Amino acid sequence: MENFSANANAIFDRATQDYHLLNHVDAFMKNPFQSGTIDFLLYEKNWIDVVQWHLEDIIRDPDIDPFKALEIKRRIDRSNQERTDLVEKIDDYFLNLFKEVKPLPYASINTESPAWAIDRLSILAVKIYHMRDEVNRTDADEQHVINCREKLNILLNQREDLSQAIDTLLREIGEGKKYMKVYRQMKMYNDPSLNPVLYSKPIK
Repeated sequence: MENFSANANAIFDRATQDYHLLNHVDAFMKNPFQSGTIDFLLYEKNWIDVVQWHLEDIIRDPDIDPFKALEIKRRIDRSNQERTDLVEKIDDYFLNLFKEVKPLPYASINTESPAWAIDRLSILAVKIYHMRDEVNRTDADEQHVINCREKLNILLNQREDLSQAIDTLLREIGEGKKYMKVYRQMKMYNDPSLNPVLYSKPIK
């Protein structure tokens, strides 16, 4: 677990780069890692993030057909649910990994579970890729490049800090100094039994 973030960042960068070899939201790339492993889950997680990044770009086209926009919005909603489900699978991996660890009497809980911190790390990889693209643009003016280079440096620093924090959290959970407590994301709007707009409709 000591270098978990370094491995995760490498996988996130690989998935983001793999997507851009095809560069289409409907593209498919076979996950190169063995099913059931944490590396497989990390690759899947980033693939969802990078596809959704591009869906968010497309839907902001001011000339987009309204029906197309609605279709994409619903696809983004599904993607968010898939993202949440995958984060919970990553947390399940850690719950199983640390199941034999007995928390020390003074052990404390973190503000978020490991997987939700890793979720932010994955999204950072996508941001860094695209901000680097902006820095390398040849059709942009000098000030744009300067501004984007400053933002890229901040993102890289943020990734370094977050990576260190994740590694520290995992180490302390393994040592019993922290403990995991996972709250499942009970999203109500996707559940036809909890969303009043859906459950109030008469059955056809």
